Amino acid sequence: MRILPFALAALVGAVSGTVLPWQTPAHAVDHGQVGEAWPVVESDLLDVIRAKLESAKASGKLDELNARFAQKVKARVMRPAPVGGISAAIEDRSWEFDPTVVIESDIRDHKGKLIAAAGQRINPLDKISMTQKLLFIDGDDPAQVSWAMAQGDDLRTKVIMVKGSPFDLMKANQRRFYFDQAGSLTAKFGIEHTPASVEQKGRILIVTEDALRQGKGA
Repeated sequence: MRILPFALAALVGAVSGTVLPWQTPAHAVDHGQVGEAWPVVESDLLDVIRAKLESAKASGKLDELNARFAQKVKARVMRPAPVGGISAAIEDRSWEFDPTVVIESDIRDHKGKLIAAAGQRINPLDKISMTQKLLFIDGDDPAQVSWAMAQGDDLRTKVIMVKGSPFDLMKANQRRFYFDQAGSLTAKFGIEHTPASVEQKGRILIVTEDALRQGKGA
């Protein structure tokens, strides 16, 4: 669009605030006070929240929100979020895991007595034996559940799920099931596929991913 010289000048004048020759200078005029004036006061945030809660309570919406929240929490407890990045094993795989840790700084008891020095290497298996075999499964896969049940009872094994509902399996199998919350254990052991097991062998742990085949693991 073409802007004529006088239009361009008017535009510049409007932006810059200058008065062009053909413009009439504006003069400030005191018209007095019109109406009543009040100071600007911001509402206290807590008062605003409290008022909204009271309003929601009076309308019944608060009870509805509480019910929805309780239902979501119950659903998450009954069926935790699946551990990401875990799939069914398609080949057998096994490796060693050394649980030895290096102490970063001195550890002392409440009397100041040194328990472990910085730089010291400690293997928990030197003091405590792992009496239960850890079994990691997809609880939604019947074959993996059957594999876990065939490995032994609660005294011999601890079944840890990466997917599914522990409560449903507890009810169906009358034994305890656990869940790898946020995938902390599978990440620690490097497990990427299920079913998998972790068991002690001397001063190390043996981690195994087991590819299920017909008749295997039963």
